[in-house]
Amino acid sequence: MYAIFRTGGKQFKASPGDIIRVERVAGEPGATVEFNHVFAVRNEKLTLGSPLVENAKVTGKILLNDRAAKVRVLKYKRKKQYRRTIGHRQNYSQVLIQEIVTA
Repeated sequence: MYAIFRTGGKQFKASPGDIIRVERVAGEPGATVEFNHVFAVRNEKLTLGSPLVENAKVTGKILLNDRAAKVRVLKYKRKKQYRRTIGHRQNYSQVLIQEIVTA
């Protein structure tokens, strides 16, 4: 059994028991979170939504809220003495998928 759902502008495929890394969701570690934008669910047969599957949701538990490793961006123009370095750290949440509910 698996589901394809959207959160944070990205799509994820997950089964119960999977640990996935999504963009930061509201809540403290240990809190329950629901993802309602479900595009497809596979039980015995595949159920596709148009665009969403009716009354389907994916529930999980937040394990960790953290920040990813720093990504460095360097701008450089030769012969012009121009250099700029910019860094970015993305916030993320680790979520344990507990169940996939369909009506």
